[in-house]
Amino acid sequence: MDLEPSPLARPFPELPHVEGVTLRVAQAHYKKWDRADLTFAELDEGTSVAGVFTKSACASSEVELGREQVRLGQARALIVNAGNSNAFTGMRGREAVEQIMAQVAEALACEPSEVFVSSTGVIGVPLPKDKAREGVAAALQALPCDWEEAASAIGTTDTFTKGASSSAMISGQRVELAGIIKGSGMIAPDMATLLGYIFTDAAVEPAFLQEMLTKANESTFSCITVDGDTSTSDTVLAFATGKAGNPPIAAWEDTGADAFYAALLSVCRDLAHLVVRDGEGAQKFIEVAVTGAESDESARRVGLAIANSPLVKTAIAGGDANWGRVVMAVGKAGEPADRDRLSIGFGGTWAARDGQPLPNYDEAPVAKHLEEQEIRIDVDLGLGDGRATVWTCDLTHGYIAINADYRS
Repeated sequence: MDLEPSPLARPFPELPHVEGVTLRVAQAHYKKWDRADLTFAELDEGTSVAGVFTKSACASSEVELGREQVRLGQARALIVNAGNSNAFTGMRGREAVEQIMAQVAEALACEPSEVFVSSTGVIGVPLPKDKAREGVAAALQALPCDWEEAASAIGTTDTFTKGASSSAMISGQRVELAGIIKGSGMIAPDMATLLGYIFTDAAVEPAFLQEMLTKANESTFSCITVDGDTSTSDTVLAFATGKAGNPPIAAWEDTGADAFYAALLSVCRDLAHLVVRDGEGAQKFIEVAVTGAESDESARRVGLAIANSPLVKTAIAGGDANWGRVVMAVGKAGEPADRDRLSIGFGGTWAARDGQPLPNYDEAPVAKHLEEQEIRIDVDLGLGDGRATVWTCDLTHGYIAINADYRS
């Protein structure tokens, strides 16, 4: 399935070298395509790891194993397969993952638990062990590649490769962060519906890396949605090789902890936005800002109700300033709301305040704003200090076309 690049696409950025990370790609032929579909990242000894995973009750074996592995805090390798999610495949699927872990562990002389595996693609088809074995063997022998090649190999319905970077100063030492991600459809914030990987040369203790990644996820990956569907394979992993030479960060009061977290948050937010920009069939990038809620979590849930509404998303696709659909979405969110305190605006122009349309409301600037690619919806509940921002895209005929033909 050949897809035109999203009109919201961003060019792949120049990502920094991260000491302690070696990238390779290979062809495992998980689908009938002539492209690399396996990414292999070799990590130096002593690399810390943290992860957040889907909350789906039908998670893949890769996710189930990953949840166990991150508790040990150490990583030596990452294998990402594209074209087959290996989810809903029972013991056959688990055996394929364990085979990959054992094969890589033998090659690197490490424990299988230090080898992380992710798979993405069609659900319900066991990962072929023979293709997996040959793909891993090819990756182990492949020449090192760059970030863009690694990002390209993990995509499925993605229309452009996605990457982001940042840096921080820790005790006078510059540390680098680089991340790649895939995601386009089956995107809803039940953790995050995507596969994302962040690499840094900073020295960070595993438990604290986990704490920071979990916190960053709450306001980035868990605040995006394309279609309201949660994948069986959602995974975001962060790897810290420790090669920058900074004193290890282990707590918020440590020197450089705040700076490193700010850099991590920046990378997570940029990667999350790129997924929305590549939403299947997307023509518009939508930011939903909710204020005045009883709590931040309540604001997030209201924002997601708006962002997941097919009626809101299709109205934006058609350039229709139908703020009544936003009212509908707020009302169905299941969160505290008062009709007579509710205010709604588009692109900085309020359409309704305190539960009723503004008497001097001029729809012209709103209509002009909805012609743009970057859309903002403001909602003030008028109840408290809770606030949250959620990102989504519009819903177009392109989404149907892509998903009606997904398995071919």
